[in-house]
Formats: sequence, C-alpha cells, structure tokens
Amino acid sequence: MGTRVLLLIGTRKGAFILESDAARQDWSLRGPLCDTWPINHVIADPASGRIHAAGGNEWFGPAVWTSPDFGESWTHSSVGLAYPAGETPIRTVWSLAAAHGVLHAGVEPAGLFRSEDGGEGWTHVAGLRDHPSRPEWQPGGGGLILHGLLPHPADPDQFWVAISTGGVFHTADGGATWAPRNRGTRQDYAPEDQRFPEHGQCVHCLVMAPGQPDLLYQQNHCGMYRSEDGGRSWTSIEAGLPSSFGFPAAVHPRDPATLFLLPLNGDQAGRYVPDARCAVWRTRDGGRTWQDLRAGLPQQDAYFGVLRQAMAVDTLDRAGVYFGTSGGELFASADEGETWCCIARHLPVISSIETLVLPGG
Repeated sequence: MGTRVLLLIGTRKGAFILESDAARQDWSLRGPLCDTWPINHVIADPASGRIHAAGGNEWFGPAVWTSPDFGESWTHSSVGLAYPAGETPIRTVWSLAAAHGVLHAGVEPAGLFRSEDGGEGWTHVAGLRDHPSRPEWQPGGGGLILHGLLPHPADPDQFWVAISTGGVFHTADGGATWAPRNRGTRQDYAPEDQRFPEHGQCVHCLVMAPGQPDLLYQQNHCGMYRSEDGGRSWTSIEAGLPSSFGFPAAVHPRDPATLFLLPLNGDQAGRYVPDARCAVWRTRDGGRTWQDLRAGLPQQDAYFGVLRQAMAVDTLDRAGVYFGTSGGELFASADEGETWCCIARHLPVISSIETLVLPGG
C-alpha cells in the first residue's frame, strides 16, 4: 500500500476525514463521525496511532472521542473532565495535544486536563487555574477557552498554553507552577498606559517551529509576533501583512523560518478575508517579509472567515498546506501554497484541521 494522507477535520456537526495518496490530487471523504457532536479539534497520536477528537457543548457536556482504526470506529469518555462542585461546569473540550505518552486537553472555561490512558480518564492540572492571575481572565469572543497546547518535544515537564483572554503561560515542572509569557504583545483595546500587561492578552493561535522549541509564532487579536526565547519576549512581525488581525497560523514541517497565515480584515469589520479576496500569506524568513499566495483561491465575493485551528500542513516534500472556512469549504495546496484548489464543499463550519501521513509499506 502506498502513502496515505489523512486530513482530520473538526466541524460543528461531527468529525470528517479526507484521504488521498502522496500526489494529493484526488480525495475521498468520510463522515460525519462522532455521532455528529460538535467537534472542535481532531488529532492523531503518532505514538499510539489513535485518533482523538475533542468536543461537546452545553447539551452533551465535554468529551474526548477516540478511534483505534483511523476513524472506522469510535468511543468517547468524559471521566474526570469536571471541575469541583460549585464551579462553572466545563462546557466543551477545545484542544488536544499528545506527547511523551500523555494526552492533554484544553477546555472551556479555560483549564487543562491530562490523560495517561489514551483518553479513557482525565486528571485536572490544577496548577494552571491556581495561578494568581486566574480571577482576571476574561472571555474572548469565543468564550474563556484554552485553545493552544504546545508540549516541548524533548522535555515532558515543559509545556506552553494559550488562553483567550488570559495570554500565554509556560510550565517547567509538569504543570505544578506556571509563568506568563506575554512581554511585547499588546492590547489595543486597553487604555494607552496599559497596552502591554503581564497577562490578559487575547491569543488567537500559538505554534512552535520544527527543531527549535524556543522559536514560537503567535497570531494575536492585536498583531502577529515571533519569540526566540520560548515566549519570554515577543517581537512584532506584522509589517507587510494586510491586517494585524487573524486566527490561524501554520509552520512548515522542516523549515523553522517558513510560516503560513490567513489574515482577516479586522475584529469589527466583518472578520472575513481582506477585500473579500482570499490569500494565504507566507514568509520564508521568520516574518521579516511576506508574500501573498492567491493562485486558485477566490478573488471576489469571498466573505468567509477561517478559525484558529482550521489551518495545517502535512510532512511531505513539498509540504501540503490546508485551510477550512466558515462556509464549509476546504482548500488545499500540494506545493507549499503556490497553487490551490478546493477539495471539499458544503461541510459544516470547519473548526479545525490536522494532518496524518501514513507511509506506504
């Protein structure tokens, strides 16, 4: 069997899987999966081979779905996914990350849970919500959510999280204690003398460069940033972009200086692609310069948005780049953004995309 490329898609009405071969020209669609629950994020655990899907809402409650057979069958569990009695109940699971034999889940209201048995049972990482800044975290437009999860690739005790609107936090001791990492990121909506607080920024997306865990990129509500010291300080890299506002970002699987963005036109101007003309913006030099990539993308009447987890890259050479829209379209490029085509239409609102490449045997 040849190489299989799977796109793992979370939507408002279940998970979907798109599959192709290494050419990435013809795609087959499976779904809706997970009993059409609202699914916010779908990932693959490279160590176990399992696929996990995060979801729920105020009716179903939170849960993480698991498939041992690449999406053919699913079970789900919410065991342990709860705060103590008297606290605001968990509404949904927003994000997942698997590393070092542990599955982590970010939830709403913002908090972190971990599972050491593949998602069957969960334990609250209480140190994050015990941080002194916790009473000051405020809901963003999508709620008070923990959506960014970045485990260190070599050190299981190090972990970064992103919270809207709490900011970026880092732990070096497995989650017992946490430090804010927001210096240099601004709050345009705060009074002028409070534009650069220690915490409280509205992070939209946080990604890590391959092979350089201290090189982070952040799309914020108020700008695009790069950090070369694990988030201790941030530098603006939004010059040359059509907007400082957007949600998704995806870093190249091998080149730490190559990043893909899809800016939107602003937080109060409709939150769709600028001028209703779609472009993915790419940098090859860590954000010093940017190029707009438009070939094959709609260049008029494109009034869609793209959510924070709805852009991804695959690991092939050349890398594939993918994004899904609020209108249920999924666009793909097999040549690192040079040309694009639409590979799925009429899906529910796309919440997230992740990739899984299965080498041929």
